[in-house]
Amino acid sequence: MTKQSQPTKKHSSDGEMSSTKQFLLSLLATTISIALTFGTAAIIDHNKQKKEKREIVMMVIYDMYNTLELIEKADNNVCRALQIQKQIADDTTLFDSLKYQFVYLTPVVNYTETTEKIFSSNIETINTVGNVLFTENVAGFYQERNLYKTMVSDSSTIRFSHEMPYRNLKALLDFGYCFDVILSHEILMDMQHTYAQCKQMMNVSDKDIEAYREERMKLDEEMNEKRKSKESFRVSVLKIQSEIDAAKRKLHLK
Repeated sequence: MTKQSQPTKKHSSDGEMSSTKQFLLSLLATTISIALTFGTAAIIDHNKQKKEKREIVMMVIYDMYNTLELIEKADNNVCRALQIQKQIADDTTLFDSLKYQFVYLTPVVNYTETTEKIFSSNIETINTVGNVLFTENVAGFYQERNLYKTMVSDSSTIRFSHEMPYRNLKALLDFGYCFDVILSHEILMDMQHTYAQCKQMMNVSDKDIEAYREERMKLDEEMNEKRKSKESFRVSVLKIQSEIDAAKRKLHLK
């Protein structure tokens, strides 16, 4: 009796080991599946955030790039205007031939604030970038831009409309441009320095900016084509309505 019971215990032990092994394998498979699911989701989320960060950075730096182009042109204008004043002061016979050039050199700066508002007013955008120093530099850049528009561009335009320096020789030579030239150049240099810092800290090259510019130009062209298409459709509809109205008039219909 005792000898016959031993195999039964062995089979029972083997069954328990097999069940335990299957349970552990099932648990391991489940754990791996969960890890892969969450791990894959984390990788996808990380890549998405990385892409969003790059898009925001390129959008901001491209806006800075366009701003600098405008302000560099305005700075050249005020410097050129001061040189014309000097030319006329040295030879007053040049007044009639150069006075309108002087007017056209007003440092007008017009830009959109869309990117600035998106970046500055949305905390999620700032968090996505995740670089405090970059955020501070961008904020400083936009402050300098607003300062330039107020203190150089708008100020000069208002003074031009009030003083009309082109009306006579004295008015042109009395138009003080020295402060504008100094302030313009100082603000421009600060903005150029900030721009260079932002590019460096976010690893953005001139080639990156050019590629982004071409991409934006392509999108702008597509948008212009859509606008033209809408305008063309609008004109065609108005033309049809005009023909209907003309027909009504011929029929003397009210």
